[in-house]
Amino acid sequence: MKIAEVIVDVSAYPVDRPFDYSIPETMEELIECGCRVKVPFGNRDILGFVVAIKNETEVPPDKLKPISVLLDIEPVLTGEMLELAKWMKRETISYEIDCLQAMLPSALRAKYEKMVILETDVKNLEEPLQPFFQHATKVDYKEFEKDGLLIPLKKALKMHLLSIENVVKQKGKIKEVRKVKIAADQNLLQMIYEGLSNRAKKQKQLVLWMQKHVGEIMEPEVIHEETTCSPQVLQAVIELGAAEYIFEEVYRNPFKKDVEKTDFLTLTAEQETALKDILDAMDKGSPETFLLHGVTGSGKTEVYLQAIQHCIQQGKEAIVLVPEISLTPQITNRFRSRFGEQVAVMHSGLSVGEKYDEWRKVHQQKVKVVVGARSAVFAPFENVGLIILDEEHESSYKQEDSPRYHARDVAIWRGKFHQCPVILGSATPSLESYARARKNVYKLLTLKERALKQPLPSVEIVDMREELKKGNRSMFSEKLADSIRDRLKKKEQIVLFLNRRGYSSFVLCRDCGTVMQCENCDISLTYHRYNEKLKCHYCGYEQPVPTNCPECGSEHIRYFGTGTQKVEEELTKLFPEARVLRMDVDTTKRKGAHEAILEDFGAEKADILLGTQMIAKGLDFPNITLVGVLSADTSLHLPDFRAAERTFQLLTQVSGRAGRAEKPGEVIIQSYTPEHYAIQFAKEQQYEPFYKKEMMMRHEAAYPPYYYIALIQVSHEDVMMSAEYAKRCADYLRSSLSFDASIIGPTTAGIVRLQNRYRYQCLIKYKIEPNLIPTFLQLMKIYRTEWIKKGIVLTIDLNPTMI
Repeated sequence: MKIAEVIVDVSAYPVDRPFDYSIPETMEELIECGCRVKVPFGNRDILGFVVAIKNETEVPPDKLKPISVLLDIEPVLTGEMLELAKWMKRETISYEIDCLQAMLPSALRAKYEKMVILETDVKNLEEPLQPFFQHATKVDYKEFEKDGLLIPLKKALKMHLLSIENVVKQKGKIKEVRKVKIAADQNLLQMIYEGLSNRAKKQKQLVLWMQKHVGEIMEPEVIHEETTCSPQVLQAVIELGAAEYIFEEVYRNPFKKDVEKTDFLTLTAEQETALKDILDAMDKGSPETFLLHGVTGSGKTEVYLQAIQHCIQQGKEAIVLVPEISLTPQITNRFRSRFGEQVAVMHSGLSVGEKYDEWRKVHQQKVKVVVGARSAVFAPFENVGLIILDEEHESSYKQEDSPRYHARDVAIWRGKFHQCPVILGSATPSLESYARARKNVYKLLTLKERALKQPLPSVEIVDMREELKKGNRSMFSEKLADSIRDRLKKKEQIVLFLNRRGYSSFVLCRDCGTVMQCENCDISLTYHRYNEKLKCHYCGYEQPVPTNCPECGSEHIRYFGTGTQKVEEELTKLFPEARVLRMDVDTTKRKGAHEAILEDFGAEKADILLGTQMIAKGLDFPNITLVGVLSADTSLHLPDFRAAERTFQLLTQVSGRAGRAEKPGEVIIQSYTPEHYAIQFAKEQQYEPFYKKEMMMRHEAAYPPYYYIALIQVSHEDVMMSAEYAKRCADYLRSSLSFDASIIGPTTAGIVRLQNRYRYQCLIKYKIEPNLIPTFLQLMKIYRTEWIKKGIVLTIDLNPTMI
């Protein structure tokens, strides 16, 4: 008897381990590791993943239950993914089932039907399978299950004679086309033909034609064309039972339009040197991590493309990760223009069905390159030759909820598994990555010049305090306003950047000073002009704008601060001739909105692109000659040790959008603290001096990269409970960790109340702490067995991106 070890789909501490189930004889040849099954658990059947198969078990025979249902006869997870899940479980202190689920597209958690598709001539199939495909190329999987033919089906799948397609029953409409299926019974058609009166000539002619196409499925248009019959005649024949209408799902295409094929460009000497090092590592099968540090516009993407070309020539596959969904259309088009249909795309902007279709293309090895956001790092390739993280410094590579993995760490793990190189590319690498490159943990590759030898844009910093003294209360300095007018005259394009959406950041009563607050969070509501609502950007709560103050009844309600909507309105007043496109979370909610906005801007249907950090990186339009940063201080004064680094990165990245072709670029940065080193170094686009200065500050304050950090957060609806259990955590950590680890806290989180839960946190700084993971695991055990019943939520985040 064979035994399967199954991880069940229950996120709970006592069941976070494999359970043994016996494999029924009928399934012995079908079940493999990585398949999903349904197993009896308690008094119901639940989903599980087979993670191992063995011959012996310690479970007494009377307690051993058999697997109820086999959901996949082809594994959905590879052996590598099962190993990766075990590693992630330990590294992110999460449940193994959460790690396994993170690797699969959400469509596999939805309801779906399985269809078996014929990929060859029917005669090549084993005899028992042939009858199913005599008159159809797509048959319901249940038919084979019913007739007990899963073993020959599995053999045919392994030989690629058949394939399985899951038709997702998703919310919203399935994309279907109407087709006509002609009756499979020749005698029935003859009877219908004979029963028709001689006056129904067209109907008789159509049924006669159908007798030559017994059991075939075709589009109504084809039938009309071949028989010259009208839709009414076809309808009449269908009503007689000679055929029926059926609906077939068609493949969704996430790409809106085709792209023209492009050739590889000639590389500069710097690009050549960088590429040679990467190709050498690929040829040797060496799992090296490269940090490709190139100024904005230095042609990092061209290095990626040529490295991928080499990877494909070796018969291997490549994974490319980009941080923002808004980058995906532009970068995907560049990859598709080189590699055509060999590219699949994966990101959260796709529908459930599109995601699933793309995942299946990868799973069935129909593509060689995957381009996508964070989760694309789990693309189920089995022969990876190269993994690339573009803009590696971005915080969006870190998953915010369980399992809290960082795509960079997963990429490096997979690189070691497949013995292939990983490229981390950025104009402004994270301090941690650059420090590792300086210590030779990563190999540093540098591109100091732009690919077309254009100079970097000239950057000017405007002190907004001086503008106020001059009496200019507008959000545009005189210098920026003049430059916008000049570009509009020259028919050149402008990018304006403000990292705050909405119309104004808070609404205040001028009489009593009341600020409109979110009722679930300790944060002020942001005013959104387009629907006259006050919104919380954390929990989504919204309310209409009050006409009177809820505290004192005064009518003197005023709006303070500036958001992208207010800037858009101001632009229309100051430059009525300018065509403005706004790109932020509010304007890109609709599917395909990112592509549409960028396409219009690329086609020069607009003069000004105004946006939040979505537009700060990766965009490459030749006609942009002016970039304006409306407030460089929004991210500078946050209570986060990475605030200066983030500001420097954002300003450098957004500056890099200007002057990328022949026309020279200009950048104007408006700031109330222009003397800050992050802003000064961003002006010169000098990464090295900024790195040295910031490392000095980090050393003094004992922050990464000199120390590792971990963040423990406790939340509860009662503020006292939250504080008490946070103190228990801190006490437990102090008693269990060595003196080399410093524990700060517990203290309140930056925003104390979020979604009606009060949050307290502890920060742990350490260099080498052998007890750390065991201590965290023990703390999680205490939480999951005792505290969770009291409504406490405890999260542990190793190397958090936000504090």
